[in-house]
Amino acid sequence: MKKLLLVSLLVSNFCFGQNKGLEFTEKFYDAVDKWVAFDSRAGDSTYIVGFIYVDMQAGFTFNYESKFTITNEGFKIIPEDRKSLAKYRLGENTANIAILSDEAIKQLGLPQEPDWLKYYKEVENDNAYFVSLGLHLNAVGASHKALEPLLKVYEQDPHFKGLEFELAYAYNATQQFDKAVDVLNSAIKNDPKNFWFYRELGFSHIHQNQPDDAEKAYLQGMELTTDKSQKSEMAFNMTSYYFTHKNRPQFEKWAKLTKQYADTNSQYYQYTNYFEENWDK
Repeated sequence: MKKLLLVSLLVSNFCFGQNKGLEFTEKFYDAVDKWVAFDSRAGDSTYIVGFIYVDMQAGFTFNYESKFTITNEGFKIIPEDRKSLAKYRLGENTANIAILSDEAIKQLGLPQEPDWLKYYKEVENDNAYFVSLGLHLNAVGASHKALEPLLKVYEQDPHFKGLEFELAYAYNATQQFDKAVDVLNSAIKNDPKNFWFYRELGFSHIHQNQPDDAEKAYLQGMELTTDKSQKSEMAFNMTSYYFTHKNRPQFEKWAKLTKQYADTNSQYYQYTNYFEENWDK
């Protein structure tokens, strides 16, 4: 059995070259359970082929298969004598990929799906899989894609573990703040001690220009967590809001809270200093 070499790197160092018919325009999260190619390095005539899938714990993963070239006769695999498997974690900085056609897959001598994929798909119809998928889509900045799997679960079991936060996060990220508020209010009724709900609710209200509701949510959230970095982030969101709207008394109140909880070298502390120094500019 081959040893597994797990590489926790972003596949962003596969550079761009001449594509010779391949179109490197797809995002990796649109190529789940597909054979794909990464572009070659400049001056190189070989390409990287592998399979993208979702690991429920680790997220979007590229399983490296081999390199290949494109000849006059078509796609040609470059045999490799490897004793290990290489897997790469994919993130926001991952380069665009090309999804291989059925004909290209056939020419490369690849199966439609790797045999090992079944072990990752055993829970594909389980709510846990869809919540995990939504979480990983949110994490890589693809919240617009996260809504579909998360809503599948929400229709069946709205209080499924981890679901409501991820759905509200996706709604906030796609500027559907009223929908986020509805989800979070329901979530809080079911689990009133969950700090994350209040943090996300405050964010929703700020972007609806509802500072009083945002303050209430953030203050409740701050009471429920001992994490100073989270407290400082929530306080800074209010600080920034009141700086923008030039409400000096409220700004000073939240600036004081931000500095109370933020490390002096943190961005929140430094931006608060900047706001104080530039209030009249």
